[in-house]
Amino acid sequence: MNDSSQTGVLQALDETGLQKFHWRTVITAGMGFFTDAYDLFIIGTVTAILTPLWHLSTGQLAILNSTSLAAAAFGALVFGRLMDRLGRKAMYGIEVMMLAGGALLSALAPSFGWLVVFRILVGLGVGGDYPTSSVIMSEYANRTHRGFLVTLVFSMQGLGLLAGPAVAAILLASGMSHDLAWRLMLGLGAIPAASVIYLRRRMAETPRYLVTVQGKTDEAAEVVKSLTGKAVVAEANAPTKVQGGLWTRKNLIRLLGTAGSWFLVDVAFYGNGVSSQLILKALLPQAHLIEKVLVSALIFLVAAVPGYYVAAYFMDKIGRKWIQSVGFLVMAITYGLIFGVPRIIQMPVLFLIVYAVSYFFIEFGPNTTTFLVPSEVFPTHLRGTAHGISAAAGKIGAFLGAFVLPFVLKSAGLGSTMGLLAAVALLGAALTLATLPEMKQKSLEEVQTDPLPVAERRLS
Repeated sequence: MNDSSQTGVLQALDETGLQKFHWRTVITAGMGFFTDAYDLFIIGTVTAILTPLWHLSTGQLAILNSTSLAAAAFGALVFGRLMDRLGRKAMYGIEVMMLAGGALLSALAPSFGWLVVFRILVGLGVGGDYPTSSVIMSEYANRTHRGFLVTLVFSMQGLGLLAGPAVAAILLASGMSHDLAWRLMLGLGAIPAASVIYLRRRMAETPRYLVTVQGKTDEAAEVVKSLTGKAVVAEANAPTKVQGGLWTRKNLIRLLGTAGSWFLVDVAFYGNGVSSQLILKALLPQAHLIEKVLVSALIFLVAAVPGYYVAAYFMDKIGRKWIQSVGFLVMAITYGLIFGVPRIIQMPVLFLIVYAVSYFFIEFGPNTTTFLVPSEVFPTHLRGTAHGISAAAGKIGAFLGAFVLPFVLKSAGLGSTMGLLAAVALLGAALTLATLPEMKQKSLEEVQTDPLPVAERRLS
C-alpha cells in the first residue's frame, strides 16, 4: 500500500467537521448503553419484587447478579477479539440482538433457573456492546471531537438509568399485579435495543479497519467520500502488513493502565452504592419500594447526570488523562472524609453534599474516561481486543465491589470500608498518571509515535 494514500484517506476522516453521520453513529451506538443502563437499574427493582413472589434466598439473588456480571466480562472479551479478527461490521448488531432477545425471554421466564439463563444472554450482549460501540465511534470520529463523541455514546447510560426508575414507578403505581409488572419491566428493555439492530447491521466497515488491517484503501476511500463528501484518491489497494502484537512492552503497560483503572473505578464505585443506601435509610426509613425508586432517580439526576455531559464538553479541551486522574483524586478525598470524619453520616445535608461531589466526579472522571481511553491508545488491529480486556476487568471490579465489599463492610464497619475505597481511588489516579498517554486532539494513527508513558520510560 502506498503510505501517502493511506494518510490521505484517514486524514480526510480526521479533518472533517461534525456531520450527520457522526450524530447518527452516536445514536446508533448509544442506544445500546441506554439499554444496558435501563437493565442495570431495573433488575434491582425486579429482584425486590421477585424475592417474596418466588421466595428467593440471598444465595439465589447473588447468583442472579453475579452470573450477569460474569457473562458481561466474557462477552466483552469475545466480541472484542472477534471484531479485530472478523471486522467491526461483521460483529456490530449481534450484541443488541442478544440484548433484545434476552430481555424478551427474561420477561417470559417461568422459573428462577430460566431467568438466570436468560440473564446470562443479556449479560453477553451488555459485555459485547462495550468494545464494539466504543471502538466504532472512535474510528468514525474526527480528530478534534473524538472524545466528545465517544463520551456522548457512553452518556446515554445516564438517560437509561433515569428511564429505569421512571418505568418502574409508572408500572408500580398503576396498580397492576407485581407478577405482571416485573415481566413488563424486563420486556420493555427489548425496545431500545431492537430499534438499532437494522442501523448497526447496515453500518459500513470503518475506514481505519479497511485501510490498516484489510488493506482495502479503495473501499475505504469510497466510504470516506460517502460520509464526508470529500473525494479521496487511493493510489493502491494492497494488503497491509500488521506489525506488532498486544504483548509488547508498550501495549502491555497501556493495557495495565486501561484495564487496571477500569477495574479500580468499578471497585471504588461501590462506595457510592454504600452511600446511596445510607441516604435512603436516613431520609426515608419507612419508605415503600416506589418511594425509594423515585428518590434514587432524583439523587442520580442531580448528582451524576450532569457529570456525563460536563465530561463530554471538556474531554477534547482539557484531556482524558487530567479528567480521569482528578476524578480519582476527588473520589479519594470524599471517601477519605467519611473515613476520617465518621460523624458526617449523622449530618444528612453535609453527607448528601459529599456524596453528590463524589458522584459528579465519578462521571466527570474515570467512569467515562475508562470507556474512551482503550478505544484510542492501541493500534487498530488490537483495539477491539484491548478494549474487551479492559471492559472485562471493569466487570470483575464490579463483581468484587458488589459481592466482596459487603463482607468487609459488615466486619470492619463503614469507616474502614470507605478508607479502603479511598486508597483504591488513589491507586487509580497514580496508575493513570504513570501508564496512559494523552490522546486529546491526536489522530488515532499517532498512537504508535506518542511519547512513552512514565512507567515505560523507567522500564526502558
